[in-house]
Amino acid sequence: MTPEISPYTTEYEEYLHDESRRIGRAEAIAFPTNEAEVVDVVKQARNHGLRITTQGARTGIVAGAVPEGGLIVNLSRMNAIGEVAEAGVVVQPGALLTDVRAAVEPCELLFPPDPTETSASIGGMVACNASGAMSFRYGPTRNWVDGLRMVLSDGDILAIKRGEHRAFGRFFAMPTVSGRTIEGVLPGCTMPRVKSAAGYYVADDMDLIDLLIGSEGTLGIITEIRLKLMPRPRAIQGLTLFLPTQEAAITLVRVARGESVKGFGPPSMRPAAMEFFNHDALDLLRSAKASNPAFENIPALKPHYHTALYLEFHADDSDAIEEAVMELMETVVELGGSDEDTWFATTEREMEPIKAFRHATPEAVNLLIGERKRDCPELTKLGTDMSVPDDQLDAAIAMYDAGLAEHGLESVIFGHIGDNHVHVNILPHDMVEYARGKELYLCWAREIVKMGGSVSAEHGIGKLKVPFLEMMYGPRAIDEMRALKRLFDPDGVLNPGVMFTS
Repeated sequence: MTPEISPYTTEYEEYLHDESRRIGRAEAIAFPTNEAEVVDVVKQARNHGLRITTQGARTGIVAGAVPEGGLIVNLSRMNAIGEVAEAGVVVQPGALLTDVRAAVEPCELLFPPDPTETSASIGGMVACNASGAMSFRYGPTRNWVDGLRMVLSDGDILAIKRGEHRAFGRFFAMPTVSGRTIEGVLPGCTMPRVKSAAGYYVADDMDLIDLLIGSEGTLGIITEIRLKLMPRPRAIQGLTLFLPTQEAAITLVRVARGESVKGFGPPSMRPAAMEFFNHDALDLLRSAKASNPAFENIPALKPHYHTALYLEFHADDSDAIEEAVMELMETVVELGGSDEDTWFATTEREMEPIKAFRHATPEAVNLLIGERKRDCPELTKLGTDMSVPDDQLDAAIAMYDAGLAEHGLESVIFGHIGDNHVHVNILPHDMVEYARGKELYLCWAREIVKMGGSVSAEHGIGKLKVPFLEMMYGPRAIDEMRALKRLFDPDGVLNPGVMFTS
């Protein structure tokens, strides 16, 4: 059946934006339900001279799914989930993370990537190599993809399995289903040795499936994904710790990661997740809990709680977790914390409120900005997504604190501190403060690059962070990335404006 390409009307207005709040434009939209329909839609688009923006659940915050004219190909109706087995599961790109979790849980299996937005589509997660809280132990989405099918801009198809095709140094060759070969040279840049979702994944002798993962829809349209699964840990327990100072919290992070910290021994077990919440984040949650019933399920935050860490432990033996927690609490007490200022959850029911606490900060930020938009409709938050090497964590956080204080900007800092990846959310009151915050963000990005970090650790580049990618790699590397894209998409049909200016 040939899918319908519908002219854009106000009926489809919601598809002009994603969670970035940027609004685009389009001439037409299509909702294919299978790979053959995607191929047909791509060929129709070429016949009509339309460029294509691919969409999934539109949960991204870098405007990757926001169209700049042309055709929207929305994959939300391609949401089938295949038979679940220990070896993995095959899904269509529109399948949602929540639905995949629900499908694998009865089989006592786990798909570990854990972005904050659980309504994300699997195709979107693969496209930007999403990660989340548990990437500290399990890594990003890339680590959990065993196979892909992808429709190219001419309607041809790539079908690739992990371990099937590798680069030779930086030279690569990938056969398509029709029998032709896409070959060329990968960009010569060196990726930072940190958590990163910035630009194409390239390395000597790499597995070529990794080039496609994180390519943000610029090389092809993903139509099928084979996911790896793992046995679900028999014991999952959470620990929320409140420390008297930010410095104490960062020291505890280093100890929990197993770094050599004078006066403290190594842990018997490393956490699966490590999340950080600074003093301003706790103050925002106190205010939200006091004024908004939506936050009533968050446990009370005592006035003296200064900085918080959430740690999650996975094991097959709950006794092993409890032993590790007892060891860790000795360190906590030495750093000024106490049992009374600690939440320890050992059952699924006990985990619910402290997981609600973990997810409440970004919700509170969005609500606050929503209120301020009433007086200043063009206002948005400014959220960083940068990571640094282990030895630069203190310097990065000190830089953030100093810059915010100097410019007098309201903010909260929270996120995946185990990977040295915290989100600074600047909360402007008006567009003057917004402009001041945007300039500060650019200054930070330059310094993060000097530290050997990444300008985008998990959200991708999309359309909003294009200048950051060039800042990170330089014009020569960007030219090489453009040349790589042309090998797959010679006419620049797919996701124009993503990673590079159109």
